[in-house]
Amino acid sequence: MKTTEQILSQLPGDVLSGLRKADQIWHQLRHQPNPIPRSIETHSDPISSSEFDVIICGGTLGILLATGLQQNGFKVAVLEKGKLRGREQEWNISRQELLDLVEMGLLTEAELESAIASSYNPARVAFHQGIELWVRDVLNIGVDPVILLDLLKNKFLNYGGTLLEKTAFLGANIHPNGVTLKTDGKPLTTRLLVDAMGHFSPIVKQARKGEKPEGTCIVVGSCAAGYPHNETGDLLASFTPIQNQCQYFWEAFPAKDGRTTYLFSYLDAEPDRPSLEFFMDEYFRLLPEYQQVELSQLDFKRVLFGFFPAYRKSPLRVPWSRVLPIGDSSGIQSPVSFGGFGAMIRHRSRLTTGVTEALNADALSQTDLALLQPYQPNISVTWLFQRTMSVGINQNLSSNQINELLSGVFTAMNELGDDVLKPFLQDVVQFSGLSQTLALTAVKRPDLVLPVIPQVGIPPLLDWLVHYLNLGLYSGLSEVSQPLLPTLKNLSPEQRYRLHRLVEAWQYGCGKDAN
Repeated sequence: MKTTEQILSQLPGDVLSGLRKADQIWHQLRHQPNPIPRSIETHSDPISSSEFDVIICGGTLGILLATGLQQNGFKVAVLEKGKLRGREQEWNISRQELLDLVEMGLLTEAELESAIASSYNPARVAFHQGIELWVRDVLNIGVDPVILLDLLKNKFLNYGGTLLEKTAFLGANIHPNGVTLKTDGKPLTTRLLVDAMGHFSPIVKQARKGEKPEGTCIVVGSCAAGYPHNETGDLLASFTPIQNQCQYFWEAFPAKDGRTTYLFSYLDAEPDRPSLEFFMDEYFRLLPEYQQVELSQLDFKRVLFGFFPAYRKSPLRVPWSRVLPIGDSSGIQSPVSFGGFGAMIRHRSRLTTGVTEALNADALSQTDLALLQPYQPNISVTWLFQRTMSVGINQNLSSNQINELLSGVFTAMNELGDDVLKPFLQDVVQFSGLSQTLALTAVKRPDLVLPVIPQVGIPPLLDWLVHYLNLGLYSGLSEVSQPLLPTLKNLSPEQRYRLHRLVEAWQYGCGKDAN
């Protein structure tokens, strides 16, 4: 029996079957065209009335938006196919980002503290045969999803929201003046349908028409007790050269019941890519070396596995009116991040305000809602980072090329200081910091820059250059647009909605929202 089979068979629940079911989905994505569901249909006849202003499908991240909208006086329903309950594994985030929930009045400081399961300092960034540096207060807070979602769920219900648990989304009909939802219960009507069902939402599959993702992030890991050292964490670490046409990266941090460690890698969805079970085998093979501990010393609490697709056509703009994807459904996170919680927290305030203004102005057409999913050059530039951290299935790179490049880049950012380094580690790319980093790396380590050209190719580099220049443009527009906001008072609700979205696109598109 393999180590993976042995460890997974000892955990409660049929975890090994869960891993192999996920592998079937990963196999299908790599080998076969995705079946395109027909969950959304359009109709020309109007509906008589709408029971809700907003129905949000997918409660895990959707409850963050639902609570704010219900608090703003709208009639909101949340559909969840199971019980609305968080997973056992913590979500990691920086404290400053998390304070948005207090500033927006969704939680008190005491309630927020009750949801924090763990914290640690400092965190390490290290690369094989390269730099090792330590940072403080970056993604060092572990939030207990069970407690956080329970708090938000109770707030939502206390505000008068409607929670429909164990109610599956089966499809929707889009009418000129509303949406009729088909569920495994009674039909529901709403002015706006919000899709928070994630990467594999049937709405997303239909909108993307079965296209393959240009990139994926494979993640496997576990939470276990028994580690001799559990005071610090790793944000991004590697200790091996390229193996199996993959560069392995690691993350580790203290958890409420042990220590969580992940192995992850960036790769395309070519048919010859390994299975999730293979990566889990690799994880258990390398974990003792990574954490300087024998597997026999560890008491495994749970294992974690998954893959996260990323598409260049992101954020996703659906072809229907009255339908808005958010969170992982929208592809709003960058291709180098593999969790939607941080991105959802970052955009929660923007989405709450934007949806509120859209509902008040009845700006619910496809064109109007697309303004809530704007082009963001600071996300688009990260595609080059993803490419430089991955190896093509038939590429022949120097075994330590990726480690050497990342070590050089992080050395430059470390020299430039926390104002450059910390935003990047929090998945926020800003024009000034990126420009300084590129310039310093090119001057001090030109030998690292040239190998990138054949690795990623000329067309992607030219495409990246366009997004980089737009990042600079958006940074300038964000600065000059702020004084204009007070002058919008005399505009109509529709005009204010559209101009606010334009200014937000500039602000978020250059990372200034994080300042």
